[in-house]
Amino acid sequence: MNIFRRPVLKSLLLALSLPAALLAQAQPAPIKIAMIEGLSGPFANTGEAVYRNLAWAAERVNARGGIKLPAAAGGNRPLAIERYDSKGQNEEALAALRAAIDDGARFVAQGNSSATAAVLIDAINKHNEREPGKRVIFLNYAAVDPILTNEKCSFWHFRFDAHADMRMAALMEVLKDDKAVKSAYLIGQDYSFGQAVAREARRQLGQQRPDVQIVGDELHPMGRVKDFMPYAAKIKASGAQAVITGNWGNDLTLLVKAAREAGYEGKFYTFYGNALGAPAALGEAGVGRVIAVADWLPNAPGKDSEAFYQSFRQRFPKPADDYVHMRMQLLVESLAQAIERAGSLQAVDVAGQLEKANVTLNGQRGTMRALDHQFQQQLMVGLMERQGAAGVKFDVEGSGYGFRVIKVLPAARAEQPSSCKMQRP
Repeated sequence: MNIFRRPVLKSLLLALSLPAALLAQAQPAPIKIAMIEGLSGPFANTGEAVYRNLAWAAERVNARGGIKLPAAAGGNRPLAIERYDSKGQNEEALAALRAAIDDGARFVAQGNSSATAAVLIDAINKHNEREPGKRVIFLNYAAVDPILTNEKCSFWHFRFDAHADMRMAALMEVLKDDKAVKSAYLIGQDYSFGQAVAREARRQLGQQRPDVQIVGDELHPMGRVKDFMPYAAKIKASGAQAVITGNWGNDLTLLVKAAREAGYEGKFYTFYGNALGAPAALGEAGVGRVIAVADWLPNAPGKDSEAFYQSFRQRFPKPADDYVHMRMQLLVESLAQAIERAGSLQAVDVAGQLEKANVTLNGQRGTMRALDHQFQQQLMVGLMERQGAAGVKFDVEGSGYGFRVIKVLPAARAEQPSSCKMQRP
């Protein structure tokens, strides 16, 4: 009997394991989106906010059966968001890109830092030329230096956020009518994006409000300033009636907190004053004085918009997990649409469809401009108010403060010209 025991046992184990193996083979391989972002370091909170948004968007696609492809291309496939920590450093981001490509990712998402986006675009251009069988598409959700869809435009790069000039134009739609402001202080992070914001603020003030005196104009190290009180003191001493800043993450939170503690009573015209700790840091000092521009705001009017925000809060109920980005949802919807229309995962086919993207989600519509791969959508400007005030049903991060929509720019008015001369494969 012993001579039969081992073969019988081996056959039994094989039989038991066979259904699991067949099941594993039956599961389609996911389509990977490699998120390369600072998940540690001074801007880790912004990276985690991005991940929640992309993960939620992928869950929505997967809940409806995934991305639908023909059987010859593998059939329906789920989306998977894979995290790669750049630690907020360009070299780490490049290393993450190489790792993501080695892991089989053909779609890369990044946004928190235009400087990082620029080096990734360059690296992806070179990689795609060198290895046409492993081409990669870059999905940009937040790197808004205008140069990225102008002089540095690339067939492989698609930007889903409004760039700095577009955002500044939206802010100026409000500032041009704010006749109480006669002086402004420009402050920002000392890298390509911060420099672009300052440059455009000077240009647009000259056009829209030449009567406004610029009483301060400076840049500070990005992510390294722990105490903004010296900057706040200079802002207050300048007599500026408004601050214009593109700061984001902790650089914004610490700046507005220092301004509050210094007793500054002017207005803040911001790119990101509605996000990541800023309203809580300002508190009552920000009510009626902090203006922020975004592609969408939680208090945007309409039942569709309200339902969208409430569904996000149900998925992420902790106040600290607030801050949903509509543009990131539209990014994932655009990618899903492009892959399905291409009927393929080949980068050149998907890119060809992605530059024709036309998507709508809960009342927000966006289209991709093929000329430069700059997404076109309406922009909103909000004013910070107490939750419960007219037009402020929802607050930010449980702070008790939210943003009332005071200006909506249709996509046609938010659009800006481009100098892109794209090289196509």
